[in-house]
Amino acid sequence: MAYSAEIPFRAYWSTPFARWQGSFANLNSIEFAAHVAKAEFAKREGLAESIDHGVLGISVPQKHSFYGLPWLAGLAGLKGVAGPAIMQACATGVRTLLAAVEEVDAGLSSVSIAVNCDRTSNGPHVYYPNPRAPGGTGAAEDWVMDNFNFDPLGRHAMIRTAENVAMKHQIATSEQHEAVLVREAQYRQALADDSAFLRRFMTLPFQVPDPAYRKTVTSLDGDEGVNFSTPEGLAKLKPVLEGGSVTFGGQTHPADGNAAIVVAKPDRARELSADSNIRITLHGFGTARAALAHMPEAPVPAARKALAVAGKSFSDIDAIKTHNPFAINDVLFSRDTGVPVDKFNNYGCSLVWGHPQAPMGTRSIIELIEELVARGGGWGLFTGCAAGDSAMAVVLHVDDRGQGP
Repeated sequence: MAYSAEIPFRAYWSTPFARWQGSFANLNSIEFAAHVAKAEFAKREGLAESIDHGVLGISVPQKHSFYGLPWLAGLAGLKGVAGPAIMQACATGVRTLLAAVEEVDAGLSSVSIAVNCDRTSNGPHVYYPNPRAPGGTGAAEDWVMDNFNFDPLGRHAMIRTAENVAMKHQIATSEQHEAVLVREAQYRQALADDSAFLRRFMTLPFQVPDPAYRKTVTSLDGDEGVNFSTPEGLAKLKPVLEGGSVTFGGQTHPADGNAAIVVAKPDRARELSADSNIRITLHGFGTARAALAHMPEAPVPAARKALAVAGKSFSDIDAIKTHNPFAINDVLFSRDTGVPVDKFNNYGCSLVWGHPQAPMGTRSIIELIEELVARGGGWGLFTGCAAGDSAMAVVLHVDDRGQGP
């Protein structure tokens, strides 16, 4: 099927991603996302005035995040714009895009923006009062670290899901490390020619504000905290869990940042596009859930569902992006689909540039679009896992003649 809502070309953006406790560590993620959006609106004539709905994606609460999208919209200068806040861990980026698309398709909005932001740095420490408990004490959790390390359904850490899949499918450490080296080489493509690919959707150098948004405290030339590996260096790493196979080199790192995508009715999308000859249409969404504690298995069935809705198969797809918190994800994806590891995730992926959860999928979809534009159009697929052994996927099409598929 085809949704009526379309993505106007270049009506999207992403900040660089900064490794946790880095340059964005003390910025309220909602205030920061609004600050970035306001600056991006200033570069796109008429865009802010056209938006009549919004969706906020956030998975790590911030001070005042109770006020969600209306607060962000007010800070960004979007008058009269309201909408929900959505949290689905690392699937939030796809989920907010779907919510924005459905709003437009239902005729409730003509132009909607999906803004996703997260700060894993300095996550909240939450206390849940219970006056009736022994001694009147309540329960507490460190929102980020405790949830990385404890799925309450299976009482396991997220890395255990990767180890379970590695054991089930016999994916060795060496195969994981080979995938890491491929992904890092692909990311170097995005850095070529003074980061020409990143500059398609990212303002560089990026001026980092202070928490009061009165002055610039530093400038980033791109993603902060990216490490590049060598075969020798990876070979020296030991598995994180005793008896396991996943090393620190075979997994991503927590990060901070934000990203946004606008969707609109076809006529409005053409008006708001940076190039009316480029048409970006959406054709299928999919969701799936793997067995308990087998999270890396979920992206493939989610992708298959999205492809089925779009009436396509993997052989029809010209570019693929995946969320890969573990290199195991991509090794398994390749085995299950027959797509070679080096034939997807061109220009980079979350395994390399980090894992700020909600905006991660949004940036991946933006990069997918730009890759397709660079090759003259075609079909694209993004799929990625999320907490709770779940995943979401989306299929889209880019046409550089403005005609659609």
